[in-house]
Amino acid sequence: MQIHIINRLWLPALIILLISMGCGSRGESFVLENPDGYNMKKAVQMKLPLDLDEISGIAYYPPDSSVFAINDEKGWLYKISNGRGIMHWEFSKGADFEDLVLLDSIFYVLESSGNILRLSFNAQNSIAVQEYTFDKGSGKDEFEILYYDPGRKKMILICKDCDLDKKHSLSTFAFDPTTGQYEDSPFTINVQEIAHSLGDDKMKFKPSAASINPKNGLLYIISSINKLLVVMDSDGKLVKAYRIDPVVFKQPEGISFSPTGGMLISNESADVGVADILFYPYLKP
Repeated sequence: MQIHIINRLWLPALIILLISMGCGSRGESFVLENPDGYNMKKAVQMKLPLDLDEISGIAYYPPDSSVFAINDEKGWLYKISNGRGIMHWEFSKGADFEDLVLLDSIFYVLESSGNILRLSFNAQNSIAVQEYTFDKGSGKDEFEILYYDPGRKKMILICKDCDLDKKHSLSTFAFDPTTGQYEDSPFTINVQEIAHSLGDDKMKFKPSAASINPKNGLLYIISSINKLLVVMDSDGKLVKAYRIDPVVFKQPEGISFSPTGGMLISNESADVGVADILFYPYLKP
């Protein structure tokens, strides 16, 4: 498969956004707090081309500070580099692709069904694909989250809508990248605890992306529908839930971290402007 360059001049110089916060959606007024170590009022923004309007998963690539990404319905792996355009490689004719993990130079792509595709580059710079079929649950379950837990040395899938879940909890499953086997839930997420912490006991939590922060070992979960950033420990115990500005985060579907704790969040275009990636530096040593 050949490497492609898309619109070499698409990416302007990075700019600092000064974001005014304080108002939520539907006329509601929220106090928008900063997660420990971050200033959510200032971000570096990468505006993305039309090809990535439905960006659904991202992975930071430390060797050259680029970002790899996937698109919701198109089976392409993208590499986004400031000033060097966008490259992409085809790995599938299409499905419902939801998340992306980079581990030891291997990419793992999550389908909404829970199936995982393993992508590896060969010497000809083309991609070899191996698929692992999700064999847990009801067969009607829906997932949007896959992340790597270095403590468990497993990848974790978080249910968005699974038959076995009640309205007060979300199940998780594990995937062992060494054996290619799925395992039963290592923990559950207490939705009622999140809702209660925000004073919204009727909330239905529908998470869309998650990643572990290498600086503090905590799990950061984004929910596009709820407009929340939820911080938990690696066992799913709530640390704190934060409301995020719906104007800035119009449809956040991806999250990743740099080795120094810089937080990247991707937004689909949501038919309003263009898709983008927002970068928040970690402010503590």
